Amino acid sequence: METGFAAALGAWRDRTGPLAHSLSAAVREAVVDGRLPAGSRLPSERELARTLGLSRGTVVTALTRLRDDGWLHTRHGSGSVVRLPARLTERTTPWSLDRGGAGDAGLDLTLAVTAAPHDAYLAALGRAAGRSAALLVDSGVATAGLPRLRDLLADRYTRTGLPTRPEQILVTSGAQAALTLLVDHLHTDRGRPVAVESPSYPGALAVLRGRRTRLLPVPVSAADGWDTDHLTATVHRHNPQLAYLIPDFHNPTGAHMSAATRAEIARLPLPVIADETMRDLDLRTPTGTERHLAGPGVIQIGSASKILWSGLRIGWIRATADLVRQLRRNPLQPQLSPPPLEQLIAAELLGDGLDEVLADRRARLRAQRDHLAGLLDGSGWTYTIPGGGLSLWLRLGASLSAVELAARAARRGLALTPGPLFAADGATLTHHLRLPFTATPDVLTRAVRLLRECLTEPS
Repeated sequence: METGFAAALGAWRDRTGPLAHSLSAAVREAVVDGRLPAGSRLPSERELARTLGLSRGTVVTALTRLRDDGWLHTRHGSGSVVRLPARLTERTTPWSLDRGGAGDAGLDLTLAVTAAPHDAYLAALGRAAGRSAALLVDSGVATAGLPRLRDLLADRYTRTGLPTRPEQILVTSGAQAALTLLVDHLHTDRGRPVAVESPSYPGALAVLRGRRTRLLPVPVSAADGWDTDHLTATVHRHNPQLAYLIPDFHNPTGAHMSAATRAEIARLPLPVIADETMRDLDLRTPTGTERHLAGPGVIQIGSASKILWSGLRIGWIRATADLVRQLRRNPLQPQLSPPPLEQLIAAELLGDGLDEVLADRRARLRAQRDHLAGLLDGSGWTYTIPGGGLSLWLRLGASLSAVELAARAARRGLALTPGPLFAADGATLTHHLRLPFTATPDVLTRAVRLLRECLTEPS
C-alpha cells in the first residue's frame, strides 16, 4: 500500500519549494489524474513518513493542507481518504476550463459546456453497473438503442406534448452524430443547398461543411428571432433539400422560437431538422410550456451533453418509425451508435431523478447568467438576456472586431470564440462574441475584467 501510494505521486521531490507543499500538490494532481482514485485510503502518518523518507512533521503539515483544502477527509479510528473537494464537484463548469496557473492564466470560455452532476452521475454509474449483467451475455453490436432508454425518451416527448412511440427513437453517440446520420441519408442531391441559421452552432456547420454542403444562411437574432417571411422566400427561391434549425434557446443567440413561428416553419415543403439540445435549459421562472417544433417534415434531434455532461456521448433522433428503419440500414449507423454501458448510464440519469438535477442546474446557470449580465453593465456592448441556454451573444462596438478582441484576450490568458466561427459563410459577424455563463461567478468576474482591459489596450 505504502509503495503504491509513493509510486502514484511520481517525481514529486523534483519540485521546488518546501517538501510539505510539494507533497500536498503531488497528492492533488494524482487524484485529478486518476493515479490515486478518490476514496483511496492513505497509510498512517508514521508509515508515510517512513516510506517517503520524511519527518513526521512534514507529513502532518502536507496532510493538514490537503484536509483544509477539501482534498482529504479524516475520521478518527478509520484513517484518512482522499477525495475531490466540493468546490470541484458542486459546479456547472468543468474544472479543467478555469484551473489555469497563477493570476489570470488559463481561463477558457470557448466552450459552452457543463460539468457532470457529480453525485447523481456516480449514483447512476453504480446502478447501471448493477444492470449490466444481461448486456454482457449479448453481442454488444449496435442497435437502435437499448429498449429502456428508447422507452424513456419516447415518454419524455409524449409528456411534453409530442406523442411518440419507442420505435420512433434512434439513439446515437451525440447530437452531431444524429445530424451526421440524417444529413448522409437526406442530403442526396449535392447540387441543392441546406438552409441554416446564421449564426449557428459551429459543430453543426462543421458537419455540413465536411460533406462539402452548400450552406444557405437565414438570419436569426437574439432580439428579433427568425424572419419567417425571409425564410419562406429563401426556401421557395433556392429550393434547399433540407433545413437545420435550433428553435429552443438558439446557440449562440439564445433566441427562442414563438408558437406562431413554429407553426409557419412546420409548413415548409422540405425536411427540417430541429436541434433541441438546449430545450431543457429553460432558465425562465416558471419554465415555459412551448410545444416542440413539429410537423410532417420535422425531425427532432436531442442530446444529453448540454443538460448532463459532454462526456456522456448520448444523443437521439425522433422521427417517423419508417425513417428510423431506413436510418438503421445506413452503413454509418453502427459507427454513430453509443456503447451499451453509456446507454445504461443515460437511462439512469434520464429517469426519475432528472427533474431534481435539472432544477439545480437551472438555478446555478440562472444566477451565473445574471451575474455576467451585471458585470457587462456599462461596457457599451449590447446583448439580449436569453431565457435559457448557456451563453450571451454580445455585439461589440464598431471600433474593435471580435477577432482582434479575442487575440488581445488570448495574450492575457483568456480564450474566447469570435463571431465569424458561428457564421454560415465563416466571415461575417465580425463584431459579435459568444460569452458562456457556465463558469463560476469568480471566473466570470476575472474574465470580464480582462475584457475591459482589452478595450483600453493600444491598437
